[in-house]
Amino acid sequence: MNALATTRHPTVREQAEALARGDTTSVALVEAALARIATHRAAGGNAYVGEVEAEAALQAARASDAARAGGHVPSPLAGLPVSIKDLFDVQGQVTRAGSAVMAGAPAQADAVAVARLRAAGAVLLGRTNLSEFAFSGLGLNPHYGTPANPHDPSRITGGSTSGGAATVALDLATVALGTDTGGSIRIPSAFCGLTGFKPTARRVPLAGAYPLSRSLDSAGPLARSVDCCAVVDAILSGEALDTRAAPLAGLRLGVTDDFVMDGVEPEVAAAFDGALQRLSAAGARIVRFSFTELHQLPSLNAAGGLIAAEAWQVHRARLEDPAQEAQYDHRVAQRTRRGAAISAADYIDLQDARLRLQATARERLCDLDAWLMPTVAVRAPRLADLTGDDARFFATNGLVLRNTTVLNFLDGCALSLPCQAPGELPLGLSVGGVHGADARVLQVGRAIEACLRAG
Repeated sequence: MNALATTRHPTVREQAEALARGDTTSVALVEAALARIATHRAAGGNAYVGEVEAEAALQAARASDAARAGGHVPSPLAGLPVSIKDLFDVQGQVTRAGSAVMAGAPAQADAVAVARLRAAGAVLLGRTNLSEFAFSGLGLNPHYGTPANPHDPSRITGGSTSGGAATVALDLATVALGTDTGGSIRIPSAFCGLTGFKPTARRVPLAGAYPLSRSLDSAGPLARSVDCCAVVDAILSGEALDTRAAPLAGLRLGVTDDFVMDGVEPEVAAAFDGALQRLSAAGARIVRFSFTELHQLPSLNAAGGLIAAEAWQVHRARLEDPAQEAQYDHRVAQRTRRGAAISAADYIDLQDARLRLQATARERLCDLDAWLMPTVAVRAPRLADLTGDDARFFATNGLVLRNTTVLNFLDGCALSLPCQAPGELPLGLSVGGVHGADARVLQVGRAIEACLRAG
């Protein structure tokens, strides 16, 4: 369980520098990743779903090496292997969204995010596993299998970007493209010892990505460092932000015990408190503030919330057809069907309540550089505890999603940084901000990351 935590994994920038020096080639990097994928799959691993198109990836790698030799290097990601969540259209491939019911025609064009990765020179390796239709924070998939946590195979990777996290943690890709509607980038990043970035929704175009919730969906990277995330975010969003590290001394980092600390496991609380102590010792100011309004969230979302209402609109026709409904993960179908009972008036009331909480968040966070909390209240659950007990599954899913969902509901942005003691199960530290604070979150995230790694 400790081997991955102590292994030094190169970042995007380090691999780009190795390519620039001629120490390696894109072909060598892709061949090594393909070999590890073959070993992973031979052992029963299911981080990738469907075909990994090895020859197409090697052709792209050879083209990247030739372009580099001719002086054309479009981005630091050029020549590096990338995995794609099976929600995004890739030209010529079927987008199944982790479901057995999606067996349509191959996509006619790349999703915008995929097209931007291609234009940046990334080498696409394959499509990654996920919770069906991205509708769970746990990552279980009854159709294609559930990826095992690379740090402890008895535990889950978290979801919904379960396979994407496994590809990065196991060096089956340098970075993964994921989505985040209620925590689907940050939860698996926390459980797998990675860094994940959920940008402000709509900064990254979602055309060509299968929707879950039009109000909450966002797309971003799972990677090894804040810098890796910043590199990929600039490509995906088309927006080059100033993400240089902020000086840690004097930063005002907000912490609230309201809601997000309820029921936190002792190991998670200890790791979070330890991180706060290190940051304080390095000169950051830990500012305790009250946000009692967060306790409204369970009642606001009691009927299923925006996700159920908007997912029902997407899936209604299929779920009203018994033959198609039978092909769904029954837990996903059950959660989605809750949206049928949400009236238009209820939906509008919920959107209005969301706007009010967003205004409160802007007021509470206006003098802070970032808002810190544990990414997830618990360590990665054991798969055996979730497979046969629906009540336990839904209770665990709600607890795992609770903290990350706060930032989605508030239309904010957030990083999850690794925050565990050496040799312990991975945990995450959330560095969040309000709508549009992406650059500041990345700047502060770099400073916090440097402090935690030094400690």
